[in-house]
Amino acid sequence: MRHLELPLLPHLQENSPWTLINTELDKLPRQPIDQAPWSAPQPKPEVTFAMAHNNDCLFLKYYVTEPYILARYRKPNDPVYKDSCVELFISFQDDQPYYNIEFNCLGTCRVGFGPDRHNRRLLPPATISKIKRAGTLRAGDSGSTQKTWQLTVVIPTEVFSEHTLGRLEEEHGKVNFCKCGDDLPEPHFLTWNRIDAPHPDFHLPKFFGNLTFSATLPMAEDTLTGPGHTTISTLT
Repeated sequence: MRHLELPLLPHLQENSPWTLINTELDKLPRQPIDQAPWSAPQPKPEVTFAMAHNNDCLFLKYYVTEPYILARYRKPNDPVYKDSCVELFISFQDDQPYYNIEFNCLGTCRVGFGPDRHNRRLLPPATISKIKRAGTLRAGDSGSTQKTWQLTVVIPTEVFSEHTLGRLEEEHGKVNFCKCGDDLPEPHFLTWNRIDAPHPDFHLPKFFGNLTFSATLPMAEDTLTGPGHTTISTLT
């Protein structure tokens, strides 16, 4: 089982400029979403993420390269898992209920809460609107069929409305990160922590990895992003 310790970035704030948030996240080591328990014959997308906290917010950036891009849904709680989609599953303390926070590549967001796949409720759009999102998309190199997109999100702790959270460095939890695209020409289902199930199902908390929040600053690694990014959405 994987363990993720989120570094503390106290100089970042909920309303910090996107350039600063992206620069700081780009310095962090990237975690792979590379488990393919329901493998298909085609090559899988390349997906990584970087994540940190400032005690009041989560800062999360996904880096995706895949051959197809689908982005149809624009309203909160639309079925974004059918588009090019990345997901965060997170629970706090030792609670069984968890949040699933799903984004398509435009940043459209769907958030649910409950103990399993079937007993869930969607959080209201007013709560979802507190998540700040900004995405970029670029075509691949000449002759390549690959597209690259990135999505940066800021999630204040108040979004986790079914919990009363203190300073994050005093919290712990469980987590998984996923990549899917149910309606893509080549559907895929990738996870950060491996899921052992006969059919695609991200909603299995027993396969979440461990999550802790560091109270110390990270050891930075210099990571450069490539040129030529074009912003396609900034949603607040």
